[in-house]
Order: sequence, then structure tokens, then C-alpha cells
Amino acid sequence: MTTRPPTASGLDDVVAAETALSDVDGQAGRLVIRGHRVEDLVASATFEEVCGLMWQGAMPAPAERERLRVALAGARDHAFGLIPSLGAALEATDAMEALRAAVAHLRTTGNLRDDAVLLTGAIPVFAAAWHRAREARPPVPPDGSLTHAADFLHMLSGTVPPPARVAGLDAYLCCVVDHGMNASTFVARAVASTGSDPVSAIVAAIGALKGPLHGGAPGPVLDMLDAIGQPERARAWLEGELAAGRRIMGMGHRIYRVRDPRAAALERAASALEHSGAATERLLMARSVEREAERLLAERHPERHLKTNVEFYTAVLLEAVGIPRTLFSPTFAASRVVGWCAHVEEQRRVGRLIRPASRYVGPAA
Repeated sequence: MTTRPPTASGLDDVVAAETALSDVDGQAGRLVIRGHRVEDLVASATFEEVCGLMWQGAMPAPAERERLRVALAGARDHAFGLIPSLGAALEATDAMEALRAAVAHLRTTGNLRDDAVLLTGAIPVFAAAWHRAREARPPVPPDGSLTHAADFLHMLSGTVPPPARVAGLDAYLCCVVDHGMNASTFVARAVASTGSDPVSAIVAAIGALKGPLHGGAPGPVLDMLDAIGQPERARAWLEGELAAGRRIMGMGHRIYRVRDPRAAALERAASALEHSGAATERLLMARSVEREAERLLAERHPERHLKTNVEFYTAVLLEAVGIPRTLFSPTFAASRVVGWCAHVEEQRRVGRLIRPASRYVGPAA
């Protein structure tokens, strides 16, 4: 009789790759990205520096950071030039559907690092163009003198954003750049393992991110805060949701058994915006809701360790810097594409096709 290995539904705890890119410790609530705690990156790094860290393995020196800024600016220009040829891609009613279709128009350069720059530059251009098309406004050309975060905000609004908002978006982009073997990263690595090109891998990853179980909760967090209205109403509203059997948005994570370290990092970034006069009321509300939600969930589900996840303060921070709710998932992709590309390169070095087994449970022949 043949002994079959046990089935791991959802591939929980199955190690599919060795990686030098990020380490997620759910028990300790720790996320390390290329040897750096995520809290440190959010507090002190720019997005361009994190690109260099992810793609080269070390923080870039000032000259290299500037080279990356210029390269990303060139990639944004290239993507903007493609907008007239995208056809109906940007006419989709869903932002992620539009992004998936637009990115598929990119052509690989044949060089993994150049492709990473190309893809990273393109995503905010396509996202901003989609948003402005929905508002019947023309796309805004990128400004090569700006940083990547600043230019994303500039292409959305048509004006150069204030430094505090740029810093807030930079913090977010640094925070979510990579997170272990999540669904979209696994998909990107699986495509890369076939020998396919990086554009195909990233299009597939965007398709995975489009699913609501992976990247769809930050917007509903704001819907929840809107519905509560005032901090003093938080407990009663949350009790009503739990009594109705509905989940509390932004609470709980499949990996973390303590507070998501990214939530803490983004709360601090939102606090910095608060000092500049932005997000004050929303942040006050968010903290009140977080306290009441954690208290109620601990009372009702003491065995489940339901703490704040990254999406909770993502919603507050992105709203404060001027990202519309419809672009929350594309903005996540604008960061995570850096990690996806690094994983594609890492998987290419492995040089082995990802081919898990399955167990047949259908009728016998």
C-alpha cells in the first residue's frame, strides 16, 4: 500500500522556498525585511532606498539612491507614453481590473532588474490615469524631478503635494513592500519558475491581489469608521456587528497572533501626519475603535488572538495622504511590485519548476 503525505489545505506551514527577502514571525509580531525591522524602514527609509535594498541586498548609497529615483522617473515617463495605446484597459469599472489589463501591455526588456524598474514605475501611472479617467479628467504627466511617492500624489491631483503627505505615502510604500510567502508572491514565484517573463509574473500577482481575501479590506475599514461616526458610539456599534455574526474590519490576521507590526508602524506614520494637521479626527476615531474592538474580541474569542492588522491603519493613512478608497489595492500593488520582482529574481536563481502534488478524491475508474 502506498503511503501518501498528508494534505496541507491552503499550504499552511508548508515551506515552498528559501528566501533572503523577508521573515515573518507571527508569534512574536516581527517582520524583518532584508535584515531590517519594518518599523525602522517605515521610520527612516525612502521608497527608493527600499527598492535598492530589495533588489540589491543593501541600502543604496546616496548616489545609487538618486540613480534609482531617475530610473523610476524614466519608467513613469515610459508608462505614461503607453496610455493612448491601452485601449479599453483603463475603462474598467474596477481599479484592479484596469491595472491588470494595463500592466499586461508592458514588454519585457530581457533584463530582470530593468524589468523591475519598468513595472514599479508603471503601476502608479496606470492607477492615477484610471482614477482621473473615472472623473472625466485627463491624465497628469509624471514629473521626473519628484520622488516616486510625490509623483504618484502629483499624478492623482495635478498639484505638487506637501512634504507631510509625501512622507506619509513613503512610509506606507516602505511598509508593505514584502511579507513572506503570501498568495500574490507565491503566484509570482510559480510563474517565474516556469521560465516565463517578469511582466507575466506580475500580471498574475495582480490577479491574486485582486481577490478580496488578499488585499481587499482597507476600504471597508473606512466604511466602518464612517458608520460609527463618533468615538463614544464605537462599543455599541461593534457589539451590534458581532451579534449579527459579522467580522470587524482590520482585526485579525492569518499569521500574526499579536498586533501586526505594520499596524504599529503605520499608526506612527499617521501620527506624524496628525502633527501636521491632517487625519486628527480620523486617527482619534481609529484608536477608539481599535481599543474597543480588541477588548470585545478578547472577551468573546479569547482563544483566537484577534489583534489589529495592517489594513486598519493603512486605511487611515492612505485617506490622510489623499489616496481615494478605490485606489487602495492598486497603491498596495505599487509597493508590493518591488517585492514581487525581487522574488521573481530569487526564484529564477533557484531554477526549479514549482509543481506541488494533489490528491485525487474523485470516483475510481
